[in-house]
Amino acid sequence: MTPAQLSRTVLHTVRRAVEDDELCVAVPERVKVRTPPRPGCGDYATNVALLLARGEGARGEGDALSIAEVLRRRLLRTPGIARVDVAAPGFLNITLDARSHAQLVRDILSQASRYGHGEALAGVSVPLGPANEVRAALVAHVVQGLVHAVGGVVIAGRGPVVRASPVSGADLLRSLGPDAARWALLRPAGHDLPDLDPSRLLSQREDNPLFRVRYAHARIRALVRNAAQLHITPEPQSLSGAYDHPAEIGLLGLLADHPRVIEAAARHRAPEQLARHLVAVADAFFRFHDGCPVLPSHQHKPSAVHRSRLALADATGAVLAGGLHLLGISAPEHL
Repeated sequence: MTPAQLSRTVLHTVRRAVEDDELCVAVPERVKVRTPPRPGCGDYATNVALLLARGEGARGEGDALSIAEVLRRRLLRTPGIARVDVAAPGFLNITLDARSHAQLVRDILSQASRYGHGEALAGVSVPLGPANEVRAALVAHVVQGLVHAVGGVVIAGRGPVVRASPVSGADLLRSLGPDAARWALLRPAGHDLPDLDPSRLLSQREDNPLFRVRYAHARIRALVRNAAQLHITPEPQSLSGAYDHPAEIGLLGLLADHPRVIEAAARHRAPEQLARHLVAVADAFFRFHDGCPVLPSHQHKPSAVHRSRLALADATGAVLAGGLHLLGISAPEHL
C-alpha cells in the first residue's frame, strides 16, 4: 500500500463514518499521511482527526481523540493494515502488515524502472513554455517528461522561473560531463544558484549526493550479480516478521512514496523534488545495507530472509534507475 493509496483509504474511512452517522464532521477533499519522524510510531501517521475536530460541524479539539478512536476501529478492518494506534492530541499511527510490504516490493519489481508512472495527473494541464537559457530549458524538458510519465498534458505557458546558470551549456558539458551537469542544474530549487564546482560534483566521495545515488545503484547491481552466483533469487516474503527491521521499514516508506514524489515534481514543475528524493532513497539503502545483510556470510546458508532482502534491494535499484532516467542521468551498473 503506497502513501497515496493509504490517503485514499483514510479519506474513504472518514466518509463512511459520516454516512453511517458515527461522525458529524465535514469530509475533507483529501487526507495527508506521512512517515513518522521517529521509529516506533508505525509506518505512517496522519493528523486527520485533529483537522476534523477543528472543522465545521465538530465541537472543538477535545473531540480529536474520540474521532481518532472511531477511525482507528474502522481502519483496523481494512486489508493490509495490521495496527492503528491513537497518540495525543489526536494522531493516528498506522502500521501496515507484512503482506503490504511484500506486495509493494513485488509491484516495484514487476514495473521495474517505470514504477511511479501512471495516470496521477490524468486530465490535468501543466503550463510550460519555451526557454532559451540553458538551465530553464533543461528544467522545462525534464518537467515535460515528468508530466507525461504521470498522465498529464503540457500546455502553452511561461517557461520555468529559475536562476540562470552563470556558465554556458557547452562549458558545463566540457567541465562536468552530461550527468553531473544535469544534476548540478536540476537538484537545487529554482530560486537557488547552482553549485557548478567540478571538485564537488565529480568527486567519488560520500559528500557528493550524485555519487551516493549512483553508487547505491551500482552496489545493488553488484549484490544481484553476486546473489546469482550463489543461486539466490529475489523473493519478497509476506510472512509475519518479514521486513520488520527499522532500516527496512524506513526504506520501504521512501519506495512507497516514489509515485507521489514524481507526481509532485510534475505538478509543481520542480524536478529538484525528485532529485532530493533519490538522495534520501540512496541514504536509506545504505542504512539498510549496513543493518540487514543481504547475502549470507561464508558459514551460513541462504535463507528466506536473504531472498526477501535481495528483493528489497533489487526494488530499490529499480526506483533509483527510474528516477535517474526521468532526470536524464545514467544509472551505471559499475562505478
